[in-house]
Amino acid sequence: MMKKRAQRGSNYGFRRLKQNRSAFFGLVILVILVLCAIFADVIAPNSPNPTPPKLELALKPGFWSEEGVDGMPLGTDALGRCVLSRIIYGTRVSLSAGLVAVFIAMVLGIAFGTLAGFFGGGVDSTIMRFVDIMFAFPALLLAIVIVAVIGQGLDKAMVAIGIVYTPQMARIIRSSVLYIKEMEYIEVQNAIGSRRIRVIFRHVIPNSIAPVIVYGTLMLATAILDCAALGFLGLGAQPPTPEWGAMLAKSYSYIVSGAWWAATFPGLAILFSVLGLNLLGDGLRDILDPRLKQ
Repeated sequence: MMKKRAQRGSNYGFRRLKQNRSAFFGLVILVILVLCAIFADVIAPNSPNPTPPKLELALKPGFWSEEGVDGMPLGTDALGRCVLSRIIYGTRVSLSAGLVAVFIAMVLGIAFGTLAGFFGGGVDSTIMRFVDIMFAFPALLLAIVIVAVIGQGLDKAMVAIGIVYTPQMARIIRSSVLYIKEMEYIEVQNAIGSRRIRVIFRHVIPNSIAPVIVYGTLMLATAILDCAALGFLGLGAQPPTPEWGAMLAKSYSYIVSGAWWAATFPGLAILFSVLGLNLLGDGLRDILDPRLKQ
C-alpha cells in the first residue's frame, strides 16, 4: 500500500513537471549536465589539458570558419586546448563544486535551523542573531573573505560557499520546524515521553525537508555561479583545472582581439546551467507546495 501511494505520488509529480514546460526544460538541462559530468571521458573529443600544449593551434576558430581545426568544433583557447572538451570536463568540476557547497549548507543549515526552531528561547536567539550578522555581508564578498582566510583552491571555495549559504538554509528549516513542532502528533510524542532526539530525527526533520529540497535546487544554481565567480577572481579552481569561471578569466581579454569564442562558450555554459536549475527549482516549488495543487 505504501509503495503504491509513493508510486502514485511520484507519477503525479512527474506529470505536473511535464505540464510545466519551463520546469521540464530545466530538468532536461540538468540531465544533460549530469550526463556530461559522468561521461566526460567519452563525450569530449580531446583531452582538456594536452601535454605538451599545442601552441601552434592557439586561438583557432571553430566550425564557423575555414580556419577551424578538425575535432575542435568550438575552437581553441590561448594554449591551443579544445574549448568544447574543456567545457565538458568543466561541467564535472562546476557541478561537483556546486553540489558539495549545497550539501555543506544543507547539513549545517538543517542542524542549526532545527536546533533554533525546536528548542527556541536562548538557543533560537543566539543562532538567529549569528545568522543576522552573516546576512549583513554580501554573499560573494563573505565567500572571498573566507577563501582569503582558509586559502585558495576549489575545495576551499566549496567550503566557503557552503558556509555562506548556511544562514539561508537555517532560516528556511527553522520556519518549517516552528510550524511542525506545534502539530498534534508532535504533542502526542512529547506527552508519551519520547526522547527529544527521537522526535527530531523521526518526525520533525523528515516533515520539514520539502522546502529544503526546493531551495537546494535554486541554491545549486547560485552555488555554480559563485564558484565560477571565485574561479574568475583566481580564488577558486586553479590552472589547469577546466572550470568555467577560470576559463573566462583566462580568455575574456581575447574578445577584443577577435577570439570571442574562448570566453563566449564557457559563459553560455554558465548561463544555461543557472537558467535550467532556476527553472527546475520553480517547478519543484509548484509541485511540492500543497497550496498550489489543484
